[in-house]
Amino acid sequence: MIAISGTDAVTQRRKVMVEAREVGKHYGAFEVLSGINLRVHQGEVVCIIGPSGSGKSTLLRCMNHLEHVNAGRLFVDGELVGYRQDGNRIYELRPSEVCLRRRDIGMVFQHFDLFPHMTALENLCLAPQVVLKRTKASVEKDALALLDRVGLADKAQHYPSQLSGGQQQRVAIARALTMQPKIMLFDEPTSALDPELVGEVLKVMQDLAKSGMTMVVVTHEMGFAREVADRVVVMDGGRIIEDGPPGQIFSNPQTDRTRSFLDRLLD
Repeated sequence: MIAISGTDAVTQRRKVMVEAREVGKHYGAFEVLSGINLRVHQGEVVCIIGPSGSGKSTLLRCMNHLEHVNAGRLFVDGELVGYRQDGNRIYELRPSEVCLRRRDIGMVFQHFDLFPHMTALENLCLAPQVVLKRTKASVEKDALALLDRVGLADKAQHYPSQLSGGQQQRVAIARALTMQPKIMLFDEPTSALDPELVGEVLKVMQDLAKSGMTMVVVTHEMGFAREVADRVVVMDGGRIIEDGPPGQIFSNPQTDRTRSFLDRLLD
């Protein structure tokens, strides 16, 4: 019998926020994801790393049904993502139903995707007013608090073109938080930034992790993964090849493929 450490025992008792069961995804004959099994517990920060083309971003996009899975099941907070189950069969939800479920999942992309004709404050206020039917006054109050949280209280009336890349990404994070999501997904959020702007975005993400937010982060920032992640998942060729605490992954990887990937990246 294998003893469970104190930390692992606590994790086992946490609610499962994301669960992938034998998830597969293909484009024609090209298999992007194959047999993905993954659990993310409430309050966990899981960083997904691996070489380009390994399926990291596709897996993340499947978590909120921006990409459809072709095999297996994917659950967020106990609900099938993008589908409903009737007996042994599943049926895709209507777009309106997908949007309603997606509101619990915040996502931040590589590129900021802010509305260029709206100020930072207006970008934050749009979704809660339209989707949640909240009043403008209550939304603006919360939006200003979120802009202050990401260090941009003085930029509320600025348009995206008036902001640096790092500031735009921080606005994008704040915008995702306006929907009060249960989980935040980050798809290489610093990859489009100049090196000197990366730190300000990672600081916001680190503070968010400390607040207890469940986070799944696709990243090439190994320092962030080492310091902030509870677990690091390594992908290659559409599969998970290793999954463990940062100390193990970075100091004692269990597969040759993980070792060679980290050796190239950390040289």
